[in-house]
Amino acid sequence: MPSLNLFTNVPVDAVIASDILKDATKAVSKIVGKPESYVMILINGGVPIEFAGTEEPAAYGELVSTGGLGPSVNAKLSSTIADILQTKLSIHSSRFYIKFYDVQRSFFGFNGSTF
Repeated sequence: MPSLNLFTNVPVDAVIASDILKDATKAVSKIVGKPESYVMILINGGVPIEFAGTEEPAAYGELVSTGGLGPSVNAKLSSTIADILQTKLSIHSSRFYIKFYDVQRSFFGFNGSTF
């Protein structure tokens, strides 16, 4: 169950959010190798963020998954999500951090139980 939580200081309207959610869902599913039905994406726009001493457009993300992550996958995810944020929100890739967590299945709750 990959879950990507994105925070940005850029206000995100409903149309842009929908585009980001769709693009990120497809990208995470394909790159991590999990069905889209398992992928959850959250976007939090208009969050106060200062990065490198400025409040210019920036973003932070955390991706948690039960398997499927590793150095080459993480690099591809970082690049792809950065491209989505650049295209949709004009956030330069140098103003985006993403943290990856590969967790055991028992650490993910779903449907009243764990995976």
